[in-house]
Amino acid sequence: MVTLKKHYILNLLFFGLMTKSYAQDNDKPVEIKKTNWYESINLRGYMQVRYNRLLETNAQLKCEQCDRSWGENGGFFIRRMRLIFFGQIHKNVYFYVQPDLASNVSSSSLHWAQIRDAYVDVGFDKKNEFRVRIGQSKIPYGFENMQSSQNRLALDRNDALNSAVSNERDLGVFFYYAPRKVRDIFAMLVRDGLKGSGDYGVFAFGAYNGQTANRPELNNRPHIVSRLTYPFEIHEQIIEPSIQAYKGKVILSELSTGVKKLKDLTYDDERIAGSFILYPRPFGITAEYTVGRGPQFNKLSDSIENKRLNGGYVLLNYKTNYKNHVIIPFTRYQTYRGGKKHEKDSRSYEVNELELGVEWQPNKNFELVTMYTISKRRFEDFSLQENLQRGNLLRLQAQLNF
Repeated sequence: MVTLKKHYILNLLFFGLMTKSYAQDNDKPVEIKKTNWYESINLRGYMQVRYNRLLETNAQLKCEQCDRSWGENGGFFIRRMRLIFFGQIHKNVYFYVQPDLASNVSSSSLHWAQIRDAYVDVGFDKKNEFRVRIGQSKIPYGFENMQSSQNRLALDRNDALNSAVSNERDLGVFFYYAPRKVRDIFAMLVRDGLKGSGDYGVFAFGAYNGQTANRPELNNRPHIVSRLTYPFEIHEQIIEPSIQAYKGKVILSELSTGVKKLKDLTYDDERIAGSFILYPRPFGITAEYTVGRGPQFNKLSDSIENKRLNGGYVLLNYKTNYKNHVIIPFTRYQTYRGGKKHEKDSRSYEVNELELGVEWQPNKNFELVTMYTISKRRFEDFSLQENLQRGNLLRLQAQLNF
């Protein structure tokens, strides 16, 4: 009996000591690991390699703003080599920096490193539904302009809307608003391979220099831009209509000796455009059209004049899966009548072009696009007049995503 009582007392003492020790351990404050800002930085990117000379019928058919390896002396070509650094470094601060390591500043000077994007988004609420973007970024004008080349089906952007902003970017400040549920839709449209444009808000309003990316401002009057868009679901389909416009004054910088121009080199630069997107589930339609006014070379007077412009495109596509492969056949027709303010003498253009292509994605890290182009282009400046070129060519692009 004494032995049992002794064991009972010892067990009580042991249990008490263990309980006290456990309580002391749980009284210690829980250590929360602090996240440093640099741990929020992410890296991704892509590379595009092209060849445009297969089945070519006219080596003089070219497109300066889209792809400088078109036509005579074109060969294998690195169109883009992008590295993208980005991250939510604070609950209300997001940054994005994208250099291109293969910028082609001219037909004879390739693969220069150049900043494409460098901006910060500052949010004003818990969900960042209201935010301001500061720095060099894409101008919210035109769906295809804002759509990343990593996601776009056609190898080059259409002439009509892309002639508004060369390289799609400029330095400025932009206000964006979109409710959280719509921001989630924008993210899903890119993530699920539906060729979305990314998140540029439901409503956008901003001011920018107007001379395009990586160029200094040449006057004291910024361009003003605004855009309104809204994606919504109808049964299994997602439709997104948009309207956008901008207005400003542009200063011309690339001029031939002898061409007639306004004394102060300042020209009107204003446009409005409508967009309609039916996302491919599985059939898709993208259509945009723009009208406006801007500088354009007139060969009848050997002068650069303020003239009207118009043009647009329709792209049809069908997204299908075969085992683990994604296959998207597409066709696009585009037209444009107007000048290109970023080119020599605000080169005058008349474009009619049909493209037939297919994108093949055997996995998420590799894509191959094959596209046959049937083109009729008149592009003329002071030293290049009566220049109408017709031709066909088969174009290939391999893209690496990482």
